[in-house]
Amino acid sequence: MDIRKLKKLIELVETSGVAELEITEGEDTVRIGRYPPAGSVPAAAPAVAAPPPAAPAATPEPAAGETDSKADDGRPEGHVMRAPMVGTFYRAPSPDAEPFVDVGDTVRAGETLCIIEAMKMLNQIEAEHSGTISAILVDNEQPVEYDQPLFVIS
Repeated sequence: MDIRKLKKLIELVETSGVAELEITEGEDTVRIGRYPPAGSVPAAAPAVAAPPPAAPAATPEPAAGETDSKADDGRPEGHVMRAPMVGTFYRAPSPDAEPFVDVGDTVRAGETLCIIEAMKMLNQIEAEHSGTISAILVDNEQPVEYDQPLFVIS
């Protein structure tokens, strides 16, 4: 694979909300990730920049995969599905179609819950756990941030 293509792919990953990109060209395969693989330890800790000014959070968000009991924000108890990327949240596959899920629907692990559009790519977001949709925490066509809570599945 051409080194210029690799540099462009690295720049694409750095400037986008994509966490990882894998490209196969013929017999060559390249995987570019924004974050180190789980379990690896960096050789030196990077310098920490001061966070931008923001409104103080009342309570820290639970880590991905944790359940959240009825919090101060009124969110129901259950598994919190979080955005795996930055983009635009869509509840349905097209503007005139029915939403993938509604509150009260039963879902299975792997079932599509929504779409997040990032860099003109439509990414289907699938349920990590089976259960019932207790809450939808984002409005249709709204921008979402990485790790932002999207759904509660109980």
